[in-house]
Amino acid sequence: MSEGMRTVLSAFRVLEEVAYTQPAGVGELARRLRLPKSTVQRALRTLWTAGWICPDGAEITRWVLTTRALHIGQRAIADLGVRDAAAAIMQELRRETGETSHLMVREGDHAVLIERVETTHPIRAVIPLGSAVPLHGSSNGKAMLAQLGKDEVTAIIGDTLERYTDNTIVEWDDFFAELDSVRALGYASNVGEWRTDIAAVAAAIFDHEGAPIASISVSAPGSRMTEQQRQTYGALVIEAANRISATLGYRRPADGDEDHGPR
Repeated sequence: MSEGMRTVLSAFRVLEEVAYTQPAGVGELARRLRLPKSTVQRALRTLWTAGWICPDGAEITRWVLTTRALHIGQRAIADLGVRDAAAAIMQELRRETGETSHLMVREGDHAVLIERVETTHPIRAVIPLGSAVPLHGSSNGKAMLAQLGKDEVTAIIGDTLERYTDNTIVEWDDFFAELDSVRALGYASNVGEWRTDIAAVAAAIFDHEGAPIASISVSAPGSRMTEQQRQTYGALVIEAANRISATLGYRRPADGDEDHGPR
């Protein structure tokens, strides 16, 4: 990464942190962002010159957003949906993996496919738009359920974990252990749990309030997605989900804050 790119990214990180902790001082920002005070100070001055922030009072020690930043942020959130936020990133994910990328949202006890970008492979796992897949038998569903409490999960799914294949997890203790693993890894895997011929990995997408509103996945015929590929693709779907979530206004908690979001 070039020095210019690092400078720009630092400025955006400082702007975001000011938005959530204002009025914010240099020392506090540097500590929370783990950046040198000199870097933070330069970013603050640049953002002040550009009209995004201003001092909170006569003393130039603490900073707040200007109305310019507030107006642009409100317009962006009002006009942007999850499909719009994900479109370009799904294309990138397909190019990086060569496999199909799926975007799903939760409806009741199922995940519903609202967008896909197909692989160019002649042999592919085909799921039509609008299809509903079981939450507990799919990577997309497990990615979203892993962000919820146990009581909420059981209320959504009901008393029974229905079996679809020999690989479907149907015992509650095993399923909650699986969700613990999903939270630890940051992504969910599915190897023939809904359809025996499909394997996939998925990560949850969060809105500006931190709610898991969707998930993004990479899917392929099971014979084409090895364990090593699932790990590689898992890292890619985490990155994709984080970028989409950020576009929707989600803010990853700073160190020491409670974290219910993407990992």
